[in-house]
Amino acid sequence: MCTAFSWKATDHYFGRNLDLDYHYDETVTLTPRAFPLPFRHKEAINHHFAIIGIATVADGYPLYYDAMNEKGLCMAGLNFPGNAVYQKPKQDLENIASFELIPWILSQCDSVAAAKQLLLKTNVCDCAFCKDFPPTPLHWIISDSKGSITVEPRNDGLAIIDNQIGVLTNNPPFEYHMHNLSNYMHLSPKTPHNAVTPSITLEPYSLGMGGIGLPGDFSSASRFIRCAFVKEHTRFGESESDRITQVFHILSAVAQFDGCVQTQRGYEKTIYSICCNATKGYFYYTTYNNRQITGIDMRKENLCSADLISYPLRLAQQICFEKQKGI
Repeated sequence: MCTAFSWKATDHYFGRNLDLDYHYDETVTLTPRAFPLPFRHKEAINHHFAIIGIATVADGYPLYYDAMNEKGLCMAGLNFPGNAVYQKPKQDLENIASFELIPWILSQCDSVAAAKQLLLKTNVCDCAFCKDFPPTPLHWIISDSKGSITVEPRNDGLAIIDNQIGVLTNNPPFEYHMHNLSNYMHLSPKTPHNAVTPSITLEPYSLGMGGIGLPGDFSSASRFIRCAFVKEHTRFGESESDRITQVFHILSAVAQFDGCVQTQRGYEKTIYSICCNATKGYFYYTTYNNRQITGIDMRKENLCSADLISYPLRLAQQICFEKQKGI
């Protein structure tokens, strides 16, 4: 279960929660321009756009969960079980395994428009990375400063859908979530007026009553509505600090808390949250046990290198104690 969204101010921001009940030793991973990107059914791409995101590096290969490239294009894969359908390789298309799709798009595309064109020629096939990493059923959100698309692998191939709200969660398919928004048209940050009994005077007894009916559970449909509402009405400040703070507040509104969502293996929680300033190349994250924001400026690294650069996640809580004044 996950939530992702895109937001545009002067700069373009992209946020994502990864909700899981297990870890795969994720790191912030930067793939420089000269790192060879191999593909199962294609020749390697040896020179490409630099990419930064969170990945599990296995056998030297970055298995990205989400990332942005140096051109400002962002992408995230979200769980889509029961609906994702991967194909067998086809002769007339570019055959790309599901775990290769993020580097396939972000290594070559500088915009959503370019990603659309490449996806029209792409077949997402059912190859496993290895025995321990079978194909994960996913759908994807791809965003730039001009807009977003949702990409869903279906029986008849890839569905490429304009995502006007710039939000993605999990099941059901994307069209359901957009249709479901109509059930919540009454939500507002304003104090409501009495439309139910005009002949009787009713007075609001609390602030925030315009949001009565906003779903508060952890289901993907509810998180979609909640993220869309909060994102659309959140006031963003002018500074970088103000803006990334608001992105993380939105992600907190749709976070999973340990013990509240039970799975067959245990309990799901928000393993990490990310915020990308895709305009400036800043990558920020928090983890479940560390609420302090950690930032990386990808443009300060050697983007022409041929070697992966990994930053271990800061998992332990960072607490700033005041200097004691003594008695």
